[in-house]
Amino acid sequence: MSLFAGLRVIDCASFIAGPAAATILGDFGAEVIKIEPPGAGDPYRALAAMPGYPRSAENYTWLLDSRNKRSLALDLKSAAGRAILLRLVESADVFITNMPLGVRGRLGIAHADLSRGNPRLIYASLTAYGEVGDEAGKTGFDSTAYWARSGLMDQVRASADQPPARSVPGMGDHPTAVALYAAIVTALLRRERTGRGGHVETSLLANGLWSNGCLAQAALCGAEFFPRPPRERAPNACAHHYRTRDGRWFILSMLNEDRQFPDLVQALDRPDLLTDPRFASTKARHANAVALIAVFDEVFAGRDLAEWHARLDAHGLTFGVVATPSDIPHDHQARAIRALVPLADSDFLTVSSPFEIAGEAKTPPRRAPALGADSEAILREAGYEMHEIAAWREARVIG
Repeated sequence: MSLFAGLRVIDCASFIAGPAAATILGDFGAEVIKIEPPGAGDPYRALAAMPGYPRSAENYTWLLDSRNKRSLALDLKSAAGRAILLRLVESADVFITNMPLGVRGRLGIAHADLSRGNPRLIYASLTAYGEVGDEAGKTGFDSTAYWARSGLMDQVRASADQPPARSVPGMGDHPTAVALYAAIVTALLRRERTGRGGHVETSLLANGLWSNGCLAQAALCGAEFFPRPPRERAPNACAHHYRTRDGRWFILSMLNEDRQFPDLVQALDRPDLLTDPRFASTKARHANAVALIAVFDEVFAGRDLAEWHARLDAHGLTFGVVATPSDIPHDHQARAIRALVPLADSDFLTVSSPFEIAGEAKTPPRRAPALGADSEAILREAGYEMHEIAAWREARVIG
């Protein structure tokens, strides 16, 4: 039996971070009911078709974050739709939403509203900037609240004279989803011990600051920051990225230069670097980093990535290939650790949630549902009669 078998989750959120937390619960066996408005459904369904996104016949973003869910198309602006939701919540364990705080109040789906009918409910709230303070009602996405506001967007630019670095889809949402999942599971443990449900919350801003925690803490301690120099003038040649003959990039990460530099020069077939007074000690290498970067640029440009991969591995050196998205389907290590897993009902792979629990198998991932695919079945299970369901469909309360 799956770890969360029997756990019912209402995913009443949109786009990525909130729904992705429900996806993780579903990976471990929870029943997840996705609430969407009739007609277009969750706007996330249309994300992959927006200008600038990779083109595919598959709705890949929806496939990723809506696997193993059932879709109920429900108009929460109608009194009948809200009544249906309240009945479903009475038997739910977890309710997830990222609706603006004011909208929750108007619809009667705030924590105080839902917990009256189900005091054991875990109400999981996601916001852009938190639930208190002047910006509590402000809308935002991971590009604005996680990436830009946290300082990450500023600090990962290639150099100080370059524009701020753009984010990629979901890069802040998916880590935030893990935080929301952690809050939910912590609250479930408390409920098991006390019988009480409760309200848990996280925000894109809080998770952005956590992700940028090292530099955020430096600022909080009054540290002096220096502009990031251009790549050719970086302060450490042994913790730097280089381009190979075939145009690929990789990054060296040598934290113990005294021990590792001799191994590196062997891999490079450049024993002369050990006796060059500019590079003979860690202190000297740092003082002459610009010169050493120029040497390394020339050496690494002389062979293809595959050869450097083998040479650096053979000497036990830490490095990372700068992968492109097109590399990911061929990443055998990612498959080995089940970070990439096959869909049970398709030839595609999908990205699994980023942790495993020994002895607990994840639910085989199945394709994301069509809008309203399970509306009738969910309502019948909730005790509604067919004539009621037909009337609601006619009135477009459900889809």
